[in-house]
Amino acid sequence: MSENLTLLALFDDIDPAANGIEKLHELGIADDQISVISGIPFKSTILGRPGFWTNVPRIGMFGALIGLCVGVFLIEGIPALYPLHVGGQDVFPIPPLFIISFEMTMLGLMGASFIGMFFESHFPSFEPVDYVPEVSDGKIAVFFTCSQDMQAQIEESLTVLGAGSVKAMEAQKL
Repeated sequence: MSENLTLLALFDDIDPAANGIEKLHELGIADDQISVISGIPFKSTILGRPGFWTNVPRIGMFGALIGLCVGVFLIEGIPALYPLHVGGQDVFPIPPLFIISFEMTMLGLMGASFIGMFFESHFPSFEPVDYVPEVSDGKIAVFFTCSQDMQAQIEESLTVLGAGSVKAMEAQKL
């Protein structure tokens, strides 16, 4: 039985990269064995990849709910704990309730979304990752895992489709 290895294909443009990924699918390489790195954020459907699912909206909404609760507590809870009657004014003011609760809701939403984004992207990463400096120069890198038996066939197919280079890669520390 042959051993699996990780190959890297570098493309100069989006169309050859999409065609290369489609060819990898035809050769029997599954989506979970393919990883695409680009300096420009492309929608996954452009490259023929499955949609990406994230929990950042849920985390953000949870933060907004916490922020709303904190805002309501600041305006309604503190005066309930320490009532202060001044010149016939209400102990529980209504107009500041809208302003403070809105601001605290937005603060909770933004803070939780920001922190959730880091958790979803597994930042910081202390383990080796797949990366090549050419991505910063505008190239599109396609990492995929295949058996050694298929290596020559895949290299030839991707080179014909416009890959600048197809070579074996190893994850490294950044």
